[in-house]
Amino acid sequence: MITDVLTFERDSGITTATVYRKARIMIKSLDDYRQIVSDDALAEIYTQARRLQGRRVLHINSTHQGGGVAEILSSLVPLMNDVGVEADWRILHGTPDFFVITKKFHNALQGGSLNLTDIKRQLYIQTNEAFSTYCHIDADCVVVHDPQPLPLIKFYKKRVPWIWRCHVDLSHPNETLWEFLKTFILRYDLDVISTEIYRKECLPVEQRIVHPAIDPLSLKNRDLSKKDILKYVRKAGIPMDKPLITQVSRMDIWKDPEGLLEAFKHVRKEVDCRLVYCYDMASDDPEGNGVYQRTYRKAKKLVENGDVIFVLGSSQILVNAVQRVSTVLVQKSIKEGFCLCVTEGLWKEKPVVATNVGGIPLQLIEAENGFLLDPLDVDGFADRIVRILQNPDMAEQMGRKGKETVRRNFLITRLLLDYLNLLNDVTSGRNGGGTNSSLPKDVTSPLVFAR
Repeated sequence: MITDVLTFERDSGITTATVYRKARIMIKSLDDYRQIVSDDALAEIYTQARRLQGRRVLHINSTHQGGGVAEILSSLVPLMNDVGVEADWRILHGTPDFFVITKKFHNALQGGSLNLTDIKRQLYIQTNEAFSTYCHIDADCVVVHDPQPLPLIKFYKKRVPWIWRCHVDLSHPNETLWEFLKTFILRYDLDVISTEIYRKECLPVEQRIVHPAIDPLSLKNRDLSKKDILKYVRKAGIPMDKPLITQVSRMDIWKDPEGLLEAFKHVRKEVDCRLVYCYDMASDDPEGNGVYQRTYRKAKKLVENGDVIFVLGSSQILVNAVQRVSTVLVQKSIKEGFCLCVTEGLWKEKPVVATNVGGIPLQLIEAENGFLLDPLDVDGFADRIVRILQNPDMAEQMGRKGKETVRRNFLITRLLLDYLNLLNDVTSGRNGGGTNSSLPKDVTSPLVFAR
């Protein structure tokens, strides 16, 4: 189905003007994916969806844009509705102080330090309690994403299954915070994580693994014409006279933008190239601007001579274009949940140099579709980038294999099927639903890599 909408495109020139143009945006239907995934895969989705016809599912998270969770839900929820599941999506409302605290929680869950004061605990809980007074839930299953809305379950009469979907790295959480959050996690029927290394043996709640995925038909990932790619890249002020090394990410300490800058300085000694930070700011991340300012100050001389460019990736089409015009995509993260920026790069047939943290090693095979490095190995990171820049044939082969890896393992259709399986399992027997045998703890099918 197609609908006409007004979109806003900002042109840069001597003066800034807002240009209105009509764009035809596709409303997602599973039929649209037939040219990308097999008919067998689509048939299996419809088979699982039949048992959920009319069931109501509510997703709750803390932001509608910026970051992988919002992007996943913006595709997953419409597709759920398309196949007959009545899916809804609510956004937790919170004050700036609340999001400062939950950002500290996010950092602490990934191993950072935290002074967990009574005030922090109270504001965290009270914000969720306040939201519950006007977020009325009428669903057969509730899926709560990440720590921000985690306490909500405490403020409802629990009549349906609740799932906590945690997208962050839980491998070495701050113990004080973890014990506090477990107070709420224990109330959930299921904890869904992104990879085996996040499984917590000390948690007496069933845990299952579901790998995140990208939507190949979203504005960020759909095919673009060469004309459109050049148009958006030029409007962003990115020259294409030399190879581009690009990191697409939020401005976040865990994405290590300053460490990437140091690696780039090593690369420049071997190859004349340019570094692009294509960054975004999530509304629930109050630290982003500070990280941006520190990185910009350190890169100022390189920015002034045009070797480093900062581009605000608030437009999905712009991010798509920048990724496609880049020679190599990088992700120098210290910690990661799964990192869909790597998935996006592989889908666009680009070689990726990244760190071996979180879910990245599930996507990259060393020297096959990219390179994996220790987060602290700046010299090695630079060396692999140089190797790709100096070997275009190798880069092309890596790109082809990377796209096939994503096609087989990390597309939204596979994620949709995983959720349908989960929902069939947790809602079986409710309102006359059919029976369903227990699923294995790892819901996701075994990964298949292109060789």
